[in-house]
This record gives sequence, C-alpha cells and structure tokens, in this order.
Amino acid sequence: MIRNVVLGVLKPGVTTERLDAALAAVRGLAVTGLDARVVAGRDLGLREGNASYAITVDVASEADLVRFDRDPEHDRVRRELLVPISRSMQQVQFRLPG
Repeated sequence: MIRNVVLGVLKPGVTTERLDAALAAVRGLAVTGLDARVVAGRDLGLREGNASYAITVDVASEADLVRFDRDPEHDRVRRELLVPISRSMQQVQFRLPG
C-alpha cells in the first residue's frame, strides 16, 4: 500500500469556505476501476506554524498512484481549485507497513 500525503499552505485572504469547497472536491475524486482512499481536511489550528490543509491518498501500488495523479478530473481539481489558493504545496509518498 502506498500513501501520498499533500500539505498545503494557503495564500493570505483565502476564505475557509473556498478551502472547504476545494477539499470537498478532492474527497469526491474517484478514478474508474481504481481503489483509492482519499481523505482531506483543514488544519485545526492547535499548533502555530502548521500547514493549512492535508490530503492523503492510499492506493495499492506505485502504478495506481501514477494513474490517480494523471487522472483528468484530479488534474482539474488540483489546477483549478487547489493551486490558485495555495502559497505552497509539498508532497511525500511512502509505503505503508504490512
């Protein structure tokens, strides 16, 4: 199992409503024939200096992650909803134990 983690920091002035709409679109992503678990949420603000939001995507293999990443709807959501509101986005992928 592969986990992709995205941490994003919002641009100044982005509303909670706009972030929530973008994250809802991310949670709604589904690639036909691909079993992917997508979780997304905004930071609770419990520690200063945190990222603004996090997204995780769990898939069975590296090939599945590439397929998810190249999906046209995923690309649209990233390009139209996340990139415009994010000052920065970082990713890491790792294999889950087991």
